[in-house]
Amino acid sequence: MIPNFKKIEFVEFLKKNPKRIYEGGNRFKNLTKKHNNPLISIITVSKNSSKFIQETIDSIKNQKYNNIEYIIIDGASSDGTINIIKKNIDFIDYFVSEPDLGNYDAINKGLSLCTGDLIGIVNADDILLPDATSILIQYYKKYSEVDFFFGSVKKHWGVISGYYPRKIKYSWFFYTSHSTGFFIKKNSARKVGKYSLNYKYSSDFDYFYRMIIHNKLKGVATKEDEVFGIFRPGGISATLDKEYHFFEKILIRIDNKQNKIFLMVLYFLKIIKNIISNDKKKVKIEYKKFYEFFVRNFL
Repeated sequence: MIPNFKKIEFVEFLKKNPKRIYEGGNRFKNLTKKHNNPLISIITVSKNSSKFIQETIDSIKNQKYNNIEYIIIDGASSDGTINIIKKNIDFIDYFVSEPDLGNYDAINKGLSLCTGDLIGIVNADDILLPDATSILIQYYKKYSEVDFFFGSVKKHWGVISGYYPRKIKYSWFFYTSHSTGFFIKKNSARKVGKYSLNYKYSSDFDYFYRMIIHNKLKGVATKEDEVFGIFRPGGISATLDKEYHFFEKILIRIDNKQNKIFLMVLYFLKIIKNIISNDKKKVKIEYKKFYEFFVRNFL
């Protein structure tokens, strides 16, 4: 049995929730998307995102390819985000605002509502460039046997491109970006299942491990100059507990049944790197916590 697998139950509408703040969109008006051309479902998850959410929505509106289903899942924002989204409601297929269990719980809700042939995620502070979905459809038609696609993504330090699946066994830096850069066929997403709620920061790593290693799905990357989006610094990374994240990334490998001896070696190499690194942004972790994690998870 594949670790952390939970089946996606695709639905037309979410179940009633007494804590729901708002729900609306074109689906409630019985306005469905055409399937003559491949339909792309795009999910945006928001929580107090008033600073950038309009820019994100506009980037979806400005796509040159227009057969797009747009779904926004908001985690009960209190900063004006809901009102901004409501002003765009005629463009949005499904919008709901209600308390949730975090970013990945919201993504799972969005997944369950998707009806498209392809599914992608654009965070509430990121931007999808106008040609992104047009390029995606070109790859979708060219590589019919492929399950997922990674587009190049512009980050604050430059453009990141490529897809290197062999690296996943020892590094999480094998792809471009989860937000704006990653699109998966709906039938393939069905095989991978939901994002696990066992991880606070890196459930997408677990998702990709299940997708590539356990399900053996195939992917392809666009050329370096075929940039899908702009990934803005901030969001969940701005509040990242680096110490917690360090151990979580190792735990994901343990939970996915990687070889324990290999993981021990990898763990100690990461500890050594952490000790000798001169990087001012490195994770500062007490030796006691390294030891406690090792005893708890390896012995």
